Amino acid sequence: MGLAIPAGAVDDDSGTAPDPKILNKVMVIGNPANIDKIPGSAQVVTKEDIRQQNYDDINRVLRKVPGVYVREEDGFGLFPSISLRGVDTTRNAKITIMEDGVMMAPAPYSAPAAYYSPTTGRMSGLEVLKGSSQIKYGPHTTGGVINYLSTPVPTKETAYLKSTFGSFNEQRTHAYAGSTFDTANAGQFGVLIEGYKRQNDGFKTIDETADFRNGDDTGFSKTDALIKLSWEPATQTYQRIELKYGNSELDANETYLGLTEADFNKDPTRRYAASRFDNMDAEQTQTSLRYAISPNDDLDIIATLYNNDFKRNWYKLNKVDGTNLSKVLATPGTAQDCMKGTAACELKIKANNREYNAKGVEAVVYYRFGPDTARHEVTAGIRSHQDEVRRFQWEDKYAQDANGTISGMTPGTPGDAGDRLQKTEALAVFVQDTIEMGRLTIVPGVRYEKLDQTSEDPRGTLQGVGGTKDRDGKNSFDMTAGGVGAAWQFNDSWTGFGGVHSGFSPPSPRGTRGGLDPETSTSFEAGARYTNPQQALAAEATLFHAAFKDLIVIDNVGGVGTGDNEKFGEVNTSGVELAVQYDAGIARGWRLRNPWFLSMTWTSAEQQNDARSTDAESIFSFGKKGNKVPYIPVTGSQLWNRGGINALGRLYFGVATWAKPGPAPTTWIIRSTVTAMVTPVTAKQTRILWLIFRRSIVSATASGCSVEYKTCWMKSTSYRVSRMGHAVACRSLRMLASKWRCSNPLISTLVCEKHKDIPPL
Repeated sequence: MGLAIPAGAVDDDSGTAPDPKILNKVMVIGNPANIDKIPGSAQVVTKEDIRQQNYDDINRVLRKVPGVYVREEDGFGLFPSISLRGVDTTRNAKITIMEDGVMMAPAPYSAPAAYYSPTTGRMSGLEVLKGSSQIKYGPHTTGGVINYLSTPVPTKETAYLKSTFGSFNEQRTHAYAGSTFDTANAGQFGVLIEGYKRQNDGFKTIDETADFRNGDDTGFSKTDALIKLSWEPATQTYQRIELKYGNSELDANETYLGLTEADFNKDPTRRYAASRFDNMDAEQTQTSLRYAISPNDDLDIIATLYNNDFKRNWYKLNKVDGTNLSKVLATPGTAQDCMKGTAACELKIKANNREYNAKGVEAVVYYRFGPDTARHEVTAGIRSHQDEVRRFQWEDKYAQDANGTISGMTPGTPGDAGDRLQKTEALAVFVQDTIEMGRLTIVPGVRYEKLDQTSEDPRGTLQGVGGTKDRDGKNSFDMTAGGVGAAWQFNDSWTGFGGVHSGFSPPSPRGTRGGLDPETSTSFEAGARYTNPQQALAAEATLFHAAFKDLIVIDNVGGVGTGDNEKFGEVNTSGVELAVQYDAGIARGWRLRNPWFLSMTWTSAEQQNDARSTDAESIFSFGKKGNKVPYIPVTGSQLWNRGGINALGRLYFGVATWAKPGPAPTTWIIRSTVTAMVTPVTAKQTRILWLIFRRSIVSATASGCSVEYKTCWMKSTSYRVSRMGHAVACRSLRMLASKWRCSNPLISTLVCEKHKDIPPL
């Protein structure tokens, strides 16, 4: 993770360095050295941060960043729920998720709380921007921005291969190859072909019945494919065209259904028999065409045309004998016995079938002018965007006898359990000016968005938010946000920053039809950064406060709600963030580099009014004034290392899982890796990895309690080979036994990078 002295977001030596004119513009932060000029808290997660710990779970990566909170759900990070500075965590609905500067939510305006997030394992870095993000990025500016950085087109011939095997039959393969070719007259052509595959048998066990004996199959399979083509014409004026196409498919035997607290305490990795049909089938495709031109040294123009398609069907338990799951779990009796496969009943399995589309065109102009004493960089952008979500759902009925055997099935009629369409057309405009006056940087800006929304319910099967039965509705409204931030460089070591910004988050078309206003926020922050002259120590401390008005919450946290928006009211969050990086190797003049990192966050996030909602599917239901915001811990800390001896730990205290008084468990994790790197020719690395989890309740909703996953000890060896065509070496190593037994105690890791020039380690 980067502060003032991070490594780059990608590795220049690997042949995949970013093009400075283009990639630094589509990145939120750009070169990590720019952090000192950002008038707010910002962090860069580098490729080394991701690969050193073999991360594929975005929750694991973001826990290192102060001011970021996650709500665990499946234990693998397939469906993240992320909060920045205390906003609602549900399905990333209040933050802007991007990949290479393009919005990645399936329908960012019409249905932002969706089940897709870019695959972390194939990324070359991530950027997290909090307080200063409200101007340039939207539509959800109350929380912040997370920008995934995909593998750039290599600048020279490059190939990469990594394969990992682990517990629960974990299998991962990541490979890419590409190069940039010079031609005499046509310019430079680049190509990147990349693939990523991950599968796992799962760590939970479904109760088996007379006709169901596959209780261990609770895993998933995810596949990504990506291709990039670039062209820089041999013209006097710099130009670049880049085409990107990607496809991602997920097949997961995952469920919303949790356990009663009593059953959780007996066996937290258990799943009830009634969840044996639950499965998520999803596919996402993304296409973007980006054109950049620099007519002169002071002007850059970047235009992006994009289209994202996402379809998914989460087939999962919805009711038992016509009773909602929240009531079944709350009331011991026949219905609970039915879920366990020991009583006769009718199971209703709902096909939550939905299709999304998001498309648009965006143009951003960067213009620099003025003397060195007052240098301006004006950034102005305009975006025309359209997105929609179509629900076309049905419900199948399964008859179960007293032995848990399914004796019959009655298929539902497609559309009967939900047939509606939500659309949004949005025009967004922003202007931001970065003014550098010696040691002072001032960044004022304003953002404006105009939305035209349509909600269609052709069958009239679902009630509107306001209780009406009207089938169609059209609404238009606009939103404005603005603010100013400043950074003052006291000397070469100290920088102070601060700012005040307003933000907004629009309701869905259905929510607008029901009378909801956009959510708004006013946020303040002030902080300081320090880097010592040796660049061995870097630190950042930030105070923040945000006041949310007309907070919008969603009722589908347990998976059986309608997904409607609800107005909660007001929430205030305040806190302190601290990030420290120290490298004793630099401080003492060693050849060995051994950087250590510490991040800490203290947060107070409180409701300012009683909740209006009594819906069991909302984590804010029954909330009282003064209660804590769910899933926002009071304190959190991480300590880790990226070097020869690697240790990572986290502590979280006071995590409320419900807006009404409820459990507040402490969660801790200890993760350590010992790395030995001996031979520079083959770049052999041996790693021993310990994972120790306290198995506590990480998600407590109306649909039951959930756990993360079991503890494992792992040992792996990796290689990097320095010659083209060199034989690939691979070694399989046994894992040590863990406190809780792992189902497949074997892990093997292979890394092979081959290109023309590999620097010595």
